[in-house]
Amino acid sequence: MTTGSKGLHVVIPIQPKHDFDQIRTFAREKAQQLVDKYPDKLTTQLAKEKRGNRVFLDYLRNAFGQTAVAPYSLRAIENAPVATPLDWSEISSLDNAQKYNLSNIFRRLAQKQDPWQNLYKKKNTTISL
Repeated sequence: MTTGSKGLHVVIPIQPKHDFDQIRTFAREKAQQLVDKYPDKLTTQLAKEKRGNRVFLDYLRNAFGQTAVAPYSLRAIENAPVATPLDWSEISSLDNAQKYNLSNIFRRLAQKQDPWQNLYKKKNTTISL
């Protein structure tokens, strides 16, 4: 999902049988595997000045009390971008996380079914913690 600001959220629906710390550990390990595979493109470095041009993988959002933008939320910035659920196939052609906004989101919804329409009906039971 685009955040409607600068980034993307990757969502994996899971059955609620693990606690926040277990899920954060899972997310940290998966993020680190990606950083190890693509160190020139990805980072988990919290300090912005140490990231360079790499994409920040923020696994820390997976904890009690952390916030995330809700799907189809308007962002209170210029052009009113919208946090927009995507199919995996759309990510490679995405030029920025503000692609969809108040002016074009309804056209998108008229042309394409919501990619997350049934997302939470298929909760993953096979994550390895």
